[in-house]
Amino acid sequence: MMMRMLAAGGLEPLTDNVRAPDRDNPNGYFEFEPVKRTKEDPSWVPSATGRAVKMVHLLLRDLPPAGPYRVVLMRRKLDEMIASQRRMLERLGRDPGTLSDERRAQIFAAQLDDAERWLGAQPGFAWLRMDYNAMVADPRPHLTRLSEFLGGCLDVDRMAAIVDPNLYRNR
Repeated sequence: MMMRMLAAGGLEPLTDNVRAPDRDNPNGYFEFEPVKRTKEDPSWVPSATGRAVKMVHLLLRDLPPAGPYRVVLMRRKLDEMIASQRRMLERLGRDPGTLSDERRAQIFAAQLDDAERWLGAQPGFAWLRMDYNAMVADPRPHLTRLSEFLGGCLDVDRMAAIVDPNLYRNR
């Protein structure tokens, strides 16, 4: 949802369209495969200047330290995120593993808290936490704050129009 909103607001996404839309994400994934190999090959980073790049929080540390970077860290209720991932893995016929949902939530929470502490200590990183659940409920104030964080040039009305409560299925 965030990547679609940024694109609608006027910030071009860096994506390769390798992962096609599917039942779990009918609007697409907005991923860029080289992001997964940033530690070994960060050569894609300069081409991302001025664009939105989707990145898992664990990979942020792999970015070259010089920056500057603006990071939008999406937070969602962990029980919803875990339920969503479990359902997706089950639909794909993949084993969701043996960890309990409670233990998974503890691990994710610790990782996200650690990522926030790390971001706060990096001179080349400005970051903003965004609450997925609050944004779905009332997008405009959150998107206004996001636009200001990214320089104030985004079309907040077009971004807000992207929010589709029908896609908020895993609660």
